[in-house]
Amino acid sequence: MGSSNEHHTLHIFFFPFLSYGHIIPTVDMAKVFAEKGVKATIITTPSNAPFISKAIEKAKTNNNIQIQTIHFSTAEAGLPDGLEISDSISSQDLFHRFFMATSLLQEPLEQLLLKQRPNCVVADMFFPWATDSAAKFGIPRLVFHGTSLFSLCATTCLGLYSSNNHVSSDSESLTIPNLPGEIKIAGTSLASYAMVEHKGMTKLMKEAIESELRSHGVVVNTFYALEKDYAEFFSKVLGRKAWHIGPLSLSNRDMEEKANRGKEACMHEHECLKWLDTKKPNSVVYVCFGSTIVLPDSRVREIATGLEASGQAFMWVVRKSKGNGVEWLPEGFEKRMEGKGLIIRGWAPQVLILEHKAIGAFVTHCGWNSTLEAVSAGVPMITWPIFADQFFNEKLVTEVLKIGVPVGAKKWIGLEGDNISWDAVEKAVKRIMSGEEAIEMRNKAKVLSQLARQAMEEGGSSQSDLIALMEELSSLNF
Repeated sequence: MGSSNEHHTLHIFFFPFLSYGHIIPTVDMAKVFAEKGVKATIITTPSNAPFISKAIEKAKTNNNIQIQTIHFSTAEAGLPDGLEISDSISSQDLFHRFFMATSLLQEPLEQLLLKQRPNCVVADMFFPWATDSAAKFGIPRLVFHGTSLFSLCATTCLGLYSSNNHVSSDSESLTIPNLPGEIKIAGTSLASYAMVEHKGMTKLMKEAIESELRSHGVVVNTFYALEKDYAEFFSKVLGRKAWHIGPLSLSNRDMEEKANRGKEACMHEHECLKWLDTKKPNSVVYVCFGSTIVLPDSRVREIATGLEASGQAFMWVVRKSKGNGVEWLPEGFEKRMEGKGLIIRGWAPQVLILEHKAIGAFVTHCGWNSTLEAVSAGVPMITWPIFADQFFNEKLVTEVLKIGVPVGAKKWIGLEGDNISWDAVEKAVKRIMSGEEAIEMRNKAKVLSQLARQAMEEGGSSQSDLIALMEELSSLNF
């Protein structure tokens, strides 16, 4: 690597989609670049700025990171006043309208590009217009999807959102054509890709694919050793340019940085960790379905019954407040589980929890951030995908990496997930927590955790890709 001086003048715009699952890894990415002397500007809307500001204040390089806000005219889009984050939306229709409305950010972004003239724009896949916006000023645009390479390869092979769509949404099982590994997937888990239930959304996805092909390339939050075959397939067979620079969550090194990544935790991190300190190593099941999903009451009850039947200690993050009593939990559940199970309502410091030695498994919706955080911490998973790329991430975890057990979710039904019975939950918990197979999965997960850390160290594959990307951007600009 040349002197850091060589890169010092690089200025990169980071423009995440307005959802926590996209903002959090993008902020981590800005930190990774800032550590290498790049000037990083994170573009967002006014009400998301405090959240980002808190996430970067503990970073050692925060003087290299700026936040720039642009106006989002929600009224013009017919959205509720002040709605600037998708995670607070529960209706599918409003969710789609919100996605469409973000195109109103194009004009304010272009004004910023004109004023600041950065050397590169890393923009979320859901801003397909960003490629043309950047091109107007001769600025290269990189795409960030926030998912796995496996998922990017699979969606391309299935031709989702294109005229050569290979999906029959009611098929029991189909093999993903051309994808290494002979992976079979249920057509029902791809149903919403196949149905043009929201024409605007399908148009947006098609535009995302086209604009990606015209962009300078893709940055991926992954590391080469985790998805070797798919990294090769993406570049050599699909002919795409990609840099793998993850796991980005590992950019948070001290406890405070890790605790400050998400929203304000509902229970102080020390309380969570103190509770875990009282448990034996690998004895606790951690349950969390990410920032977007609020499960229906019936689903929550099945999980509760399954956890209780498994006899295993658990820590469960539930995105529901008590409301009037706790009617969504089985009668007397919390009382019976005292000392055995801890329920956290709202937001939890997930990276700190996963890294705790007491955690033995993670029941996850397979969002890519959560999946990669589990890989980085060496924790095997019980996979329960709900929608979109989560079904692909599950295949990577259970069939390619073999560090997880599927709970049996096969249908994409809006944002609430497939019906799973409590005994399927109990069975999956027992399978991942005890026996030969469980030991094997845990050992594989520990090896991947070491490889994840090596990738982010000096001379590691992700560090090398990061430096190569910076050098390429420097040569384009200077």
